[in-house]
Amino acid sequence: MRVLLVDDEAELVEALAERLSLRGIDADWAVTSKDALGKLDTQEYDVALLDVKMPKLSGIELKREMEKRAPGMKFIFLTGHGSEADFRAGTAEAGVDYYLVKPVGIDELLKKMKEIVGEGGDRHG
Repeated sequence: MRVLLVDDEAELVEALAERLSLRGIDADWAVTSKDALGKLDTQEYDVALLDVKMPKLSGIELKREMEKRAPGMKFIFLTGHGSEADFRAGTAEAGVDYYLVKPVGIDELLKKMKEIVGEGGDRHG
């Protein structure tokens, strides 16, 4: 499985990418929407983990742009704001089904990624 982590908190995505790599997951990371789209132009990903609130493009807006370039990719959103109900209400129109609340545990993240991609859904392994 290959995952792209996008969050404007560099320490967070760098640490998550390292922890995922230790568990056999190919993980790249970006701190801007522009960098994320650049990586998507050169690499295929099974899952993108997107922060909801980022400068310039929000995670929702970035998802829409990424879907144009990689229609089969799955998305998980990270939020550090509000409750589950608030998140669902604010993202329903964007078709967001998968989310995790920060700080996210690595086991919880792995479980969610395997759930949405499927154990056998790895295009890269």
